Amino acid sequence: MDLAGTLAEIISLSVNDRIRLVQAIWDSISADPEHLELTESQRIELSRRLLDHETNPNAVISWQQVKARTMARLQQ
Repeated sequence: MDLAGTLAEIISLSVNDRIRLVQAIWDSISADPEHLELTESQRIELSRRLLDHETNPNAVISWQQVKARTMARLQQ
């Protein structure tokens, strides 16, 4: 594969097409999760977060709330 040539072709795409390409690539990666290797620190952090969620299942906020708070901070 000519990676430089492929990258040049990708860069020539519109932003929307590049976003769709990234989404398609990510979908192909996430469809094969057994090949995604986590580091030991990532495993520890995921275990910690899972235990925290199991201990406090109601201590969550919605994506809409996260987004609204972030947008408010950006506008300050």
